[in-house]
Amino acid sequence: MPRRRDPDAPPVVHRTCRVGVRTTRGQRERCYGLLCSAGDIWACVVEVNHWRWRHDAPPVVGYQQLCRELAAAGPGTFGELDSTGARSVLRRYADAWFAAAKRRKGGDPLARFPRRRRRLLPVRYYHGTFTLQQRRRRLPTAQGCPPLWLRLDRDIPYPAGQIRSVTLLNEGGRLWVEVTAEVPVATYPPGTAPDPGRVAGVDLGIIHPYAVAGPDGHGLLVSGRAIRAEHRMHLADTKQRRRATAARAPKPGQRGSRRWRKTRRRARLVEGRHRRRVRQAQHEAAKTVVAWAVEQHVGTLTVGDPRGVLDLAAGRRHNLRVRQWQIGRAIAMLRDKAELAGIVVHLVDERGTSSTCPACRRPVTKPAGRRMSCRSCHLTGHRDLFAAATIATRTPQDAGRGDAIAAVLPSMVTHRRAGRHLPGAGPSRRDPRRRLPHQPPPAATVTGRTTTAAGGSVGRLRPAPPIVVGSRSTAHRGEEPQHHQPGERSWSQH
Repeated sequence: MPRRRDPDAPPVVHRTCRVGVRTTRGQRERCYGLLCSAGDIWACVVEVNHWRWRHDAPPVVGYQQLCRELAAAGPGTFGELDSTGARSVLRRYADAWFAAAKRRKGGDPLARFPRRRRRLLPVRYYHGTFTLQQRRRRLPTAQGCPPLWLRLDRDIPYPAGQIRSVTLLNEGGRLWVEVTAEVPVATYPPGTAPDPGRVAGVDLGIIHPYAVAGPDGHGLLVSGRAIRAEHRMHLADTKQRRRATAARAPKPGQRGSRRWRKTRRRARLVEGRHRRRVRQAQHEAAKTVVAWAVEQHVGTLTVGDPRGVLDLAAGRRHNLRVRQWQIGRAIAMLRDKAELAGIVVHLVDERGTSSTCPACRRPVTKPAGRRMSCRSCHLTGHRDLFAAATIATRTPQDAGRGDAIAAVLPSMVTHRRAGRHLPGAGPSRRDPRRRLPHQPPPAATVTGRTTTAAGGSVGRLRPAPPIVVGSRSTAHRGEEPQHHQPGERSWSQH
């Protein structure tokens, strides 16, 4: 239940950051003990409601009812987990149950009530129940247990007065802390605030995550080729690892060896690192769009919603591309950052925008590349920007069609690139997963046959081969962290 705020208080938004935890072996065991206790509480609630369902009794799903059942269990039932952390699990269960009930009432047949047990479950502590001292955090424990202090691997980006809750969780074989804070909406000097009357259209895509067409002929193209390359290299690296470790895999029903557990742990760490890299690149792309909108004084972003393509079966390769696109996350990131900047986001139907001329509104044959040409009015330009210009003319009230409004075509385009931190995206950092042209693939023998061995994951940074600056990016030279003459060897200091 969110706390009550003063109606005259400035508007705020809730934002969450994830920080890693540095623990000793004893602290790590205690943290996982808390997560296991939270999973036990979840399993107990599932078992109780299953028993009541078999005996034709109403389920116990209300938060207050669950808290009374927890109080009747007595202290010390769930190890070191205190009542605050246990109630956060009950709140999570109650929210999940009522959300499923609401979806079922709305006619969604795929909605399911929470019935699956979980071994580890996040534990949330609300404001006033925890202590933060710079990079140290104290978690409350059950009565009679020693306090649990944890070290964070970086500073929290929010002031202490804005923090409302912290959550302990496990992901990718690591312990994390999610810090939620109340962040005030940005304020601007007089005359510089975003104008709601200035509308920009946003077209979402795979190669270009965001293509924006502004009201004054300005456009923005955010390239996502580095993100796509990261997905491809991670998929190839994962396949090679599985082929190389297939001989060590235990048979069904057989307990894995210590070596196999180490292999699985390494695979989870690589998978978690890949997800974090992609998530950071997506955040950078959304941040670039919002910063550009603030610079252009755009107060309304009209975003084309392409989630209808998720239901189309287009083959396993294209289905993989669409799944890696993560449309919902791209929309959510853009909406959150725009809300923090005081910009309104509207979702409209984007059907036909990439195959319609924004000038004469006639259908255009889909081009093989990114350049689109209209045979009727002979207009030529980038098809993603043309789609964004058409989306800018649509509103949620006109059923997605804004044919009566003239589209403003971008004449000055700004090019930006997302994922500059990814290995191989810059000239000073080579991706070790990518073989050089003169390097033969390594061979390994698995079950009597020769196959390609794992190429290794991204590890220590290495100097890149000679490369001409500017051939890897469309950004201007002022954005490059280092400038080298053609033929020079680029070195990166780390």
